[in-house]
Amino acid sequence: MLSFGKNAVFCLILCLLCFFFPSTAGAEASLEGIIPLRSIEELFPGLDEVRKNEAFSEDGFIRVLRKNEALELIPALTSGIDLYNRVMQNKPAYLAEALFVLPYPRETLDILDAYNSLGKVRDLKGRLYKSHTRRAEVPLFEEATRLESPRRTIPIPDPQPARELPPSETVYILLKDTNFGDTFYRGELSTSPHGLDYNLTNFKGLRFLFFTVLKEENLSVNMYMEPLAEGMLLYIVGGAEVSDFIAKRINISSAIAKRTVVFVDWVREGLKTVR
Repeated sequence: MLSFGKNAVFCLILCLLCFFFPSTAGAEASLEGIIPLRSIEELFPGLDEVRKNEAFSEDGFIRVLRKNEALELIPALTSGIDLYNRVMQNKPAYLAEALFVLPYPRETLDILDAYNSLGKVRDLKGRLYKSHTRRAEVPLFEEATRLESPRRTIPIPDPQPARELPPSETVYILLKDTNFGDTFYRGELSTSPHGLDYNLTNFKGLRFLFFTVLKEENLSVNMYMEPLAEGMLLYIVGGAEVSDFIAKRINISSAIAKRTVVFVDWVREGLKTVR
């Protein structure tokens, strides 16, 4: 017959108790760390029904305006979202605002899913937009790839989907634009308890024919993504410093709106395949 000491018997009983009656301390701790999903009304309390319906529609809400015009989309002060002041640091001549609530493809997504949807840079290649001059749908970006660095503009592959959310990240991107040729961007990503910010800035100038449309660092596009109770929020405020000479020769408002649509479609497709 096996003989157990008192300590061994005590440990055996303790193990059995832990197995059949697991401690709730860990579960309570994990529940405390869960942040409940916010709603569109919490983030944009002044949003009227017309704009709200547009935000939930396929085309969303997109508006291009001059710097002396006021934005319509004003997040709540308690939301922690402030894209406008970031964009206005460069005193842009043109502004753009957009709001989309993208329905979840199957189940509720999280911030990591939002992050991974932005990682597929090469999926920007070949996305179509409506060209009025050509009277057809044409690819906006003939090439799209990550770059090693701003000095070594060597294409590198997109990473595999991340399993953990980095607190911040900087990426460099080449987009061969159908109108502006090779365009170079720096993407800066940072996360918060509710969502993530993605700032896109041109680290080289954009040219059209013989003209410089945008000098380096003169474009700032700020995107904010957050999983809401109703779907994935995509809120965009962008700014561009364009001279009047260029503005008279290029339809800047149309160029901004078309590129916004393409980027949103890219995010929408990315969300469908993150899991």
